[in-house]
Amino acid sequence: MSLPAIDPAQYDSQLAAKLSQFQADFAPFDLPEPAVFRSAPSHFRQRAEFRIWHEGERIDYAMFDPENPRRPILMENFPTAVSAICDMMPILRTAVQADPVLRHKLYQVNFLATRSGQMLITLIYHRKLEADWETAARALAEQLQVKLIGRSLKQKITLQDDWLIESLQVGERTLQYQQIEGAFTQPNAGVNQHMLGWACQQAQAIGDDLLELYCGNGNFTVALAPHFRRVLATELSKSSVKAAEHNLAANAVGNVTLVRMASEEISAALAGERAFNRLRDIDLAAYRFSTLFVDPPRAGLDEGTLALARHFPCILYISCNPQTLRDNVSALQDSHRIQSAAIFDQFPYTHHLECGLLLAKR
Repeated sequence: MSLPAIDPAQYDSQLAAKLSQFQADFAPFDLPEPAVFRSAPSHFRQRAEFRIWHEGERIDYAMFDPENPRRPILMENFPTAVSAICDMMPILRTAVQADPVLRHKLYQVNFLATRSGQMLITLIYHRKLEADWETAARALAEQLQVKLIGRSLKQKITLQDDWLIESLQVGERTLQYQQIEGAFTQPNAGVNQHMLGWACQQAQAIGDDLLELYCGNGNFTVALAPHFRRVLATELSKSSVKAAEHNLAANAVGNVTLVRMASEEISAALAGERAFNRLRDIDLAAYRFSTLFVDPPRAGLDEGTLALARHFPCILYISCNPQTLRDNVSALQDSHRIQSAAIFDQFPYTHHLECGLLLAKR
């Protein structure tokens, strides 16, 4: 797949094609008319990563086309990135190019920006970073008023923090999220707000308790928790669990129990197949689960989780892969029907599509 062509004039037709394909894929399951949530047609990504191309003492941002991986495509600008990143790109390049210590064997630059105005820049090197690099990097961070991290093999130098605080508006709530450098966050914050709002709308009339798998940094957990009596949320990644704990506390969410477990493990525990020490202080029998919320990896739900899902009155499913979502819906067809649907154009100008379904027990 080649690098996508960014043409806002083509945005509407590309989104219409994605919607048409989604409707065709799910037509056998009596798909209701999906809600469609657009992206901004440009400047929508809060994250951007670039290789650095060296020509003598000059450096440039570069990307590589998978169809021609040896040829760099030099980037003067990157219109999919938010304006703050686009504005920072030439300023950073000029400053780094002028400093031999910062420029030497610089391999990659990663930008992370927030709607709340913060920015974190990671400089990745093919050399060990010494004290002279740290001195120069601190001066650069002060000059640019950003958070800065240096990385090389088995080395990470954090000059201030390795996280940012993002603010998202969901209904009447302003939610705060800690986003850790290198950890997964939704790249399109505007569409993420639509995803959170749609999920909350589906949950409003359900009540009782929620089981959430793959909770990550608590992106959906924080938004959904007020719509349920109690929430049991699971996540395997240690860094994501740490961020989720911070985000729950920062948003004064007190009805969530967070446990570090894989989806296969909690499925086995709820089925009574296996006991886990991590659940020894949690009374699973006391929960009245009405809803299962999942936002799984591209591979979708495994067989054990599908078996677990069949017992829930409602399944709220956010997917980054319509093909595996279709497979999972087909597997659940005997027990659940699609009650509502939505598509979220998280990744304009690509074939990727984020989508959501509310499945109700037959």
